[in-house]
Amino acid sequence: MSATKPFVIDKWLVYDAFKAVKANAGSAGVDRQSLEDFEADLKGNLYKVWNRMSSGSYFPDPVKAVAIPKKNGGERILGVPTVADRVAQMVVKQVIEPGIESIFLPDSYGYRPGKSALDAVGVTRERCWKYDWVLEFDIKGLFDNIDHDLLQRALQKHVKSDWAMLYIDRWLKAPMQLKDGTRVERTRGTPQGGVVSPVLANLFLHYTFDVWMARTFPQLPWCRYADDGLVHCRTEQEAQAVKAALQARLAECHLNTAS
Repeated sequence: MSATKPFVIDKWLVYDAFKAVKANAGSAGVDRQSLEDFEADLKGNLYKVWNRMSSGSYFPDPVKAVAIPKKNGGERILGVPTVADRVAQMVVKQVIEPGIESIFLPDSYGYRPGKSALDAVGVTRERCWKYDWVLEFDIKGLFDNIDHDLLQRALQKHVKSDWAMLYIDRWLKAPMQLKDGTRVERTRGTPQGGVVSPVLANLFLHYTFDVWMARTFPQLPWCRYADDGLVHCRTEQEAQAVKAALQARLAECHLNTAS
């Protein structure tokens, strides 16, 4: 049957994607369908995901806005996709992640297989014995502010699957549904809470910061965990110079550091 579809997607890939989504748990999306509800008709629901993705007729539902309290007293808005959309995103993640992962630099630690926050702490502690100054930075609202055009340029360099690119584009544009039912159109960002979002965010920052840093300040070691990072410097003057250059670079990519 798959031979009659415009996109060839293995059914087992969809099943494996569901198992990964189930292992991650998570709440229902805007359709109020829980993982348990989805699994009650697993064969039928997975077939729908596969059939729509293979035929090009798959369009995601809006993501559900969920407010999560932050330690500083504010809140972070997560965009929670439906279970079916999480399965579809996991399919794409499993297809694109190996190729994208292979280009990432060793000092990028967040959301990467086989890397952890403790690894980042360990390498940072070791470098602190060698450098007297550290410039820390936290990118403000990374997931909400990723520029779609710049992200698409990066994706086009590394993603060769037409259907993966098609569905990523649809996820980026899917509206967010607020608690009162209002739908907010989105022209930038990738929902924090989406399965594929961490890979997209890392790819964006790979070019925004990692490659730029290695090219602009090759003599200075750095470490990044998602949207948090630091640069080891030899003098205060050097740290100030890096800070100014980094602020300019982030502004160029339509981002900013948290105050």
